[in-house]
Amino acid sequence: MTEADQPEETQPEDPQETEDQDEAQPQAEVDEIDRELEIFQDLQRLQADFVNYKARVERDRGVERQLAVAEAIRAFLPALDDLTRAEQHGDIQEGTPMAAIAQKLKAAGEKFGLRAFGSKGDKFDPEIHEALVQNPSAEVSEPVLADVIELGYMIGDRLLRPAKVAVTVPEN
Repeated sequence: MTEADQPEETQPEDPQETEDQDEAQPQAEVDEIDRELEIFQDLQRLQADFVNYKARVERDRGVERQLAVAEAIRAFLPALDDLTRAEQHGDIQEGTPMAAIAQKLKAAGEKFGLRAFGSKGDKFDPEIHEALVQNPSAEVSEPVLADVIELGYMIGDRLLRPAKVAVTVPEN
């Protein structure tokens, strides 16, 4: 019999080759799981970025609204000053149409958190008061407001305009 006539014998499988195939299959599964984990983590990061973006946009929108309200009210401050001076001089009588207008303007400002500050006898604070006049006096131990020339205004904790004041300071 010639070699060609003999039935082909199957070569015994190389044990190393079989091991490599067995290892390749689990390694492929591990690679696939790692890839899916990476994609999942990327999606989580994208979702967190989106949530942060939404929160930042909402916060910025609120800040922009507050700035717009503050600028609009700041434009009305001279009119409020005139109404305050007219009330102090007795030019606006209770029950008159002008008194009603003054009240409505003040109520509209309060609706947005407008608050006037600065009164005689308050402690001087350079952060919120603008001293136009200083009068030395032995009667005071710290600077106090002697007179308020123009009220200051705030919306919440935002200073719209400092109060213009005369200050009594301690003598040296």
